[in-house]
Amino acid sequence: MRQARIFQPAKTAMQSGRAGTRRWVLEFEPGAPRVADPLMGWIGSGDTMRQVRLTFDSRDDAVAYAERNGIPYRVEEPHGRRIRPKNYAANFAYDRIR
Repeated sequence: MRQARIFQPAKTAMQSGRAGTRRWVLEFEPGAPRVADPLMGWIGSGDTMRQVRLTFDSRDDAVAYAERNGIPYRVEEPHGRRIRPKNYAANFAYDRIR
């Protein structure tokens, strides 16, 4: 059986908020490489486990599910957010880096 990865997804560059980043995700590692179809050129794979993506409310729920079903797993801890303090006046400072 393949190893699963349990992680908390990061927000995409297109998001301004943090919606969808609080839940934990269980995904399986790729088991087969993707190949291009010789006729149409579409990329595909015979690996159906790549389509499985389970979401959980907490890390402990995802780990309990993996252990209950005998799935080997690894947990990737989320990186902490670093908030830089700024104020509106900094936009008009003379020594601002351009």
